[in-house]
Amino acid sequence: MAARRIGIFGGSFDPIHLGHLLTAEQFLSELSLDIVKFVPAKISPFKQDYTPTTDKHRLEMLKLAIGAHENFEVDPIEIQRGGVSYTIDTVEELQRNEPDATWFMLIGADSLKDFRKWKSPDRLLSLVQMVVARRGGCPEPDWKELEGLAPRETLGSIQQMRLDIPVMEISSTSVRKRIEQNRTIRYLVPAPVEVYIREHQLYQRSTETSAGRPK
Repeated sequence: MAARRIGIFGGSFDPIHLGHLLTAEQFLSELSLDIVKFVPAKISPFKQDYTPTTDKHRLEMLKLAIGAHENFEVDPIEIQRGGVSYTIDTVEELQRNEPDATWFMLIGADSLKDFRKWKSPDRLLSLVQMVVARRGGCPEPDWKELEGLAPRETLGSIQQMRLDIPVMEISSTSVRKRIEQNRTIRYLVPAPVEVYIREHQLYQRSTETSAGRPK
């Protein structure tokens, strides 16, 4: 049996939206992956002053969004570990659980500018194939940000595997803001997620405290 090709797609997913799913689908198909793992962060190292919606709600929305997609999977590894979610810790644990797999990690092109600030970025690049997602119409990623962190051939492979995704002006921040303003989020998030948000009154100003959201 051939070793699996597994993609790691991390984020706050607060909430997950259609842009996330489109990106994951392209990640899956263009790299011929067997599975894409959605890995919600417990606490992002770069957003430690931000309190996301409760873990329970974010996990449930992810499961609803993915539905019966046989190649998508929600992995609560960072939430279960607790504390600040460092990608290198997650990758090392995932690899211990499935050492024969080939691992790919998706990051946005805008994250390259902070990549040197990640925990053990050089080791991370030695363990996974990094795939940089660039939105259509955006400038070429600044590949110089990765110089010196990996051998030249590795950096060349990262550039070749760049993922160009369609322009979709959707973000979790904009979805939350629309809900606070009592505006529709139809066609921005999967229908089951829209229903879940409405039923649990998430992201509404009057329920921010109970939903674990900051004022």
